[in-house]
Amino acid sequence: MPQPLKAAQLALFGGTPVRRDRLPYGHHEISDADVDAVARALRSDWLTSGPLIAEFEAAFAKVAGAPDAVAVNSGTAALHAAIFALGVGPGDEVIVSPMTFAASANAIVYQGGTPVFADVDPDTLLIDPDEVARKTTSRTRAIVAIDYAGQPCDYAALRAAAERPGAPRVPIVADACHALGARDHGRPAGSLADISAFSLHPVKHITTGEGGVVTTADPALAARMRTFRNHGISSDHHQRSAQASWLYEIDELGYNYRLTDIQCALGLSQLTRLPERIARRQEIAAAYSRAFASVPEIRPLALRPDVVHAYHLFVVQAELAGIGCDRQTLFAALRREGIGVNVHYIPVHLHPFYRRRFRTAPGLCPRAEAAYERILSLPIFPSMSARDLADVVEAVGKVLAAFR
Repeated sequence: MPQPLKAAQLALFGGTPVRRDRLPYGHHEISDADVDAVARALRSDWLTSGPLIAEFEAAFAKVAGAPDAVAVNSGTAALHAAIFALGVGPGDEVIVSPMTFAASANAIVYQGGTPVFADVDPDTLLIDPDEVARKTTSRTRAIVAIDYAGQPCDYAALRAAAERPGAPRVPIVADACHALGARDHGRPAGSLADISAFSLHPVKHITTGEGGVVTTADPALAARMRTFRNHGISSDHHQRSAQASWLYEIDELGYNYRLTDIQCALGLSQLTRLPERIARRQEIAAAYSRAFASVPEIRPLALRPDVVHAYHLFVVQAELAGIGCDRQTLFAALRREGIGVNVHYIPVHLHPFYRRRFRTAPGLCPRAEAAYERILSLPIFPSMSARDLADVVEAVGKVLAAFR
């Protein structure tokens, strides 16, 4: 129980909150230049399937350090396109981290594959290469590694972990939806795996409203994903127009996963400000780390050596056993103080669908499950002010002091 006098100060028990308006954990930022770019697209001859698609793909590929990029309409579509391009189907297994949004595993299920959950490193919450090695079999068709919170996985270790004498090389998909702007040993996210999937949701580093991009160095995979995003049709309307032909064929089942020129106009404008946004996220993360360095109950995630972290999220593990408080109470108390903390994520294998469909259960990935009971995402986005950041630190200190 909290100390009576200090508990009375908490908004959870009727006290005055640190702030009246709730600070969200993430927030988009739209400039006048963004609005102007979208307006120009709206006044152009193309609203979708036009020239801005290729222009955006080329610009994104350059930032991501990849030869090719394929734009789609969500991060989920990007993951689905990647799994499709690798030929995953019924009977195939794909190793994936449980510490992620469900789309990372859902994309495997969409293709009829079976997700095999490999536990995480307890300090970084990135997929553990030793667990990947333990769970790789002759049925393993791919590995989906999540760059959790914006920190790249150890892709060299993952490649080594999946090697089996005499067996084909297992391709790796980077779920880099958190990691645009991140680097590992100088190499940008987007160039670290066979295929990398990005999200352009409003709380990400840049946004197209909704959207996604897949990067790869393999032209065959890129071509396959372009067909997939357009219903599986073998030719696009530009090709048919050039050939004065109406004929098209559907070679494989695809989806309407296209991104519009309107969205690409926004994405192109936003990309120009990516470096300053990453820098601001890193400043906020560094300030948090300094502020909580002397707070034993709050432990930020560990950093891998030689990594540039993109900090889509700032996740801490709350070590509360000694103060009579649990994560749920801390979460509720901070929300009442006006701090929009969140939890990322419920381990995927604990969701009811996966427990029914694949017979997963608690105990399958004990480190991810233990982390889930402790993690909190603190607000982090480029337009956060110094006052916003100070409010977060003050609120965390206020709540912990009441329970010590």
